[in-house]
Amino acid sequence: MSKPTDRPSTFYGIPNDDWQARISRLAERFNREYRGETFELPEEVEAMPIFRDWAAGKLQSKMASRFWELAEPKKNQRCLDLGCGVSFLIYPWWEWGAFFYGREISNVARDALKARAPQLNSKLFKGVELGAAHELENETIQFDLAIATGFSCYFPLEYWEKVLSAVKRVLKPGSSFVFDAIDPDAPLAEDWAILETYLGAEVFLEPLAEWDKLLKSVKVKKIDRRDGELFAQYKVQW
Repeated sequence: MSKPTDRPSTFYGIPNDDWQARISRLAERFNREYRGETFELPEEVEAMPIFRDWAAGKLQSKMASRFWELAEPKKNQRCLDLGCGVSFLIYPWWEWGAFFYGREISNVARDALKARAPQLNSKLFKGVELGAAHELENETIQFDLAIATGFSCYFPLEYWEKVLSAVKRVLKPGSSFVFDAIDPDAPLAEDWAILETYLGAEVFLEPLAEWDKLLKSVKVKKIDRRDGELFAQYKVQW
């Protein structure tokens, strides 16, 4: 069984069109999961304990990053959730009283949010756009908090430099950006990366030290980090 590479050099310095191709493949991987489609995987992958946990729905609790423990949305704050999935339907936004602005590459998740979120709380749900995390050039709102959890590992650090720059432009001064990064030294990391590769989404196992270098290069002033079972969570401010 082949293992995912730590950093495919062929992906660095390539045109944005190739990023869009990767985004499209990732969107299709999650569209299939949101639609409840069956994934046909090799027997050796299905024999892995991590696959059985994934198939039984037990893996999500190990993967989920509790962003609110680093930066809980506050009443009347404008919060941008990048790669939001169906976040507004499963997290207590109505308790926080914060205004939710979503951005998502899966049209299935986007459509589910647009159909159900206004029924849940039309005041707090401000909409969800179909698009990638780095595509914020036309965003006119300044946000009090930005969130991006669960998808950083599908892209190289070069792409995340663009995401960080885009988020910085739309955050109010002194506001926080919370995101997570897979810890390649975590016991689950390698098996999870193998599983995701066979599910259609290649994973980049970047050392956390490289993330620290990236944050320093984009002149982040304050960094808080919390380590989890698979992902490390960061809260940064400029």
